[in-house]
Amino acid sequence: MSSMKERMHTGEIYIPDDEEIMSEQLKRLNKLYDFNMTRPTELDKREEMLKSMFAEIGENCYIEPPLHANHAGYHVHFGNNVYANFGLTLVDDTHIYVGDCTMFGPNVVIATAGHPILPELREKALQFNMPVHIGRNCWLGAGVIVLPGVTIGDNSVIGAGSVVTKDIPANVIAVGNPCRVLREIGEKDREFYFKDRKISDEWFK
Repeated sequence: MSSMKERMHTGEIYIPDDEEIMSEQLKRLNKLYDFNMTRPTELDKREEMLKSMFAEIGENCYIEPPLHANHAGYHVHFGNNVYANFGLTLVDDTHIYVGDCTMFGPNVVIATAGHPILPELREKALQFNMPVHIGRNCWLGAGVIVLPGVTIGDNSVIGAGSVVTKDIPANVIAVGNPCRVLREIGEKDREFYFKDRKISDEWFK
């Protein structure tokens, strides 16, 4: 029979307050606490701390404290040039994958953990986890919530306040609760960056 720790990454139901899991988790959370206590001028220190906390983190990544993460990023994989504004929450009980150049607005939540619907099982505080995959060059607006098992394709934009319950394809704008595709990213977006405001030619050089 697999251990509770092993079940964290198989999608099976497990006991999250298992002694082995909790012992490791609390050590990681101490590191997260220290990261959140850094000064705004301690950029190099923050960068080194994130490298020691995350499963993988690329070059030129910036996370604005406070960062909240169940395992302090231990199951989180960031590419290069990932930006996260204030209050990113990573429920990283299993793996979260984020591609290069993706941006998170304030108070985004990426959740991998769920609990059974059956009341008798929830009384036992049981849990299961499903990984989340977010592609390259995505933008998740303020307050977006991404639920367990979701994949978001490359270049897609998720509107502020959306709750992403199902996979979102690449190259689209998706909004709402539940989040649905609004339209594809197209030629109009090469001309206008916000309502009737045109993009200057200087940005295409």
